[in-house]
This record gives sequence, structure tokens and C-alpha cells, in this order.
Amino acid sequence: MTNLSVNLNKVALLRNTRNIGIPSITKMAQICIDAGANGITVHPRPDQRHIRPSDVYDLASQLTVEFNIEGNPFETSFMEIVREVKPTQCTLVPDAPDTFTSDSGWNLTTDSDRLISVVRELQSLGSRVSLFMDADPEQIKLVPQTGAERIELYTEPYATAFREDKDLESVFGQYQAAAVTAAELNLGVNAGHDLNLNNLSKFCTIPNILEVSIGHALTAEALEMGFAQTVKEYLKILS
Repeated sequence: MTNLSVNLNKVALLRNTRNIGIPSITKMAQICIDAGANGITVHPRPDQRHIRPSDVYDLASQLTVEFNIEGNPFETSFMEIVREVKPTQCTLVPDAPDTFTSDSGWNLTTDSDRLISVVRELQSLGSRVSLFMDADPEQIKLVPQTGAERIELYTEPYATAFREDKDLESVFGQYQAAAVTAAELNLGVNAGHDLNLNNLSKFCTIPNILEVSIGHALTAEALEMGFAQTVKEYLKILS
């Protein structure tokens, strides 16, 4: 079974439109866990437009499942947070501070050397490290030199091809090839970005996808069917 980690960023975005603490991030996390979610993901950005550092600390004191913190390690606040929290997994993304949403993986031709020391520090804290990567086998071949144990495939191109029914099999084949390359290098494979109840089933026919991180679509779908039921619908697909 592929594990489901629920990203709570969009819940925090809604909460931040008022100053009364509703919806509660910790309460929503517990609803997801009670419904069977295997993990909780947050991406605390420097502008705090959704998840805030205080949310990360509150979740860290509560969670009984995997805690995955995403972010750019070259933003000072990110490393300060993870040094204190020591999450189960750190997913490193190359987002600039003003990035609207994650939109590309690491270019390890240029970034590999500076990631090595970061990966080592995170592992010394007890965190597993995953690198956010495009479905590019040549780039994935460079991951082992950083020391990271996993990659997270950036799946927006797949989701777009699925939604528009354009070049789907070709794009899907790129993700299959990327996953095969990762397996040959003994890298675990996670995936995330724009995966939803419609496109997830096909994507997870790729063998050995260990974890998917889903937030935006799951939150939107939960407006129709409720958070707990939506989590259960994802778990049906993943199992």
C-alpha cells in the first residue's frame, strides 16, 4: 500500500483569513489521523501565508504518525524549525521565497554540492531526507551523491496531461522511467502536486510509490464530502 500524507497548508490558508483560530490545524490533523491517514505534511513558507511556525510546533507535540516538513533548506527559518522539531521526514524543495506554489524539482547539476551538508545535518537529527525532483532520470541519477534516501516526484505535469487528456501516456511513461531509475539506485519514491481522486489510481500503478502527499485537491474535495470521508476515499484507492 502507498501511504497517504495529508498536506494541511490550504486548511491554514483558510484559517489565516480570520483571527479566531478556525479551522484548527491540530484538530484537522487529528481528523485525518482518525480517518486513517499515515502522515501529516506542512510547508512553512517564509511569508507565513498558510502554515506558521507555531503550527509546526503544535503539530509536533501532538502527532502519532509521520510528520513531513517541506521547505527550502537555504531559507534560514526552515532550518531553525526542523532543528527544533526533528520531523520524521524533511522534503527539500527549491522554492524561491515568492514562489506561488512548488513548480519544479532540484537541478542537481548545480545544487548537489550545497545540498550534501544539509542532508547530513538533517539525518543527524534523525530525519529521513527526500528531494523534490522532476521526472528526469538523468537528474535522479545525481541524487545518491547528496546522500538523500528518497525523492518526491513533482507530479503537476502528469496531472495536467491527465486533466487535458493530452500526451498522457507519453508523460506517464516519463514518470514510470523516473521511478525505475530511482529503484535501481535504491531510492525510495514519494510523489505529490495536483494528485486527486480522479488521477491518483492510474499514477499509483507505478510500482513502489511509497507515499503521496496531497493537500489542495483533498481540501477542495473535503468541502463536498467532509475531511474524514475524503481521506477514506483516498485510502481506498491507495490500498
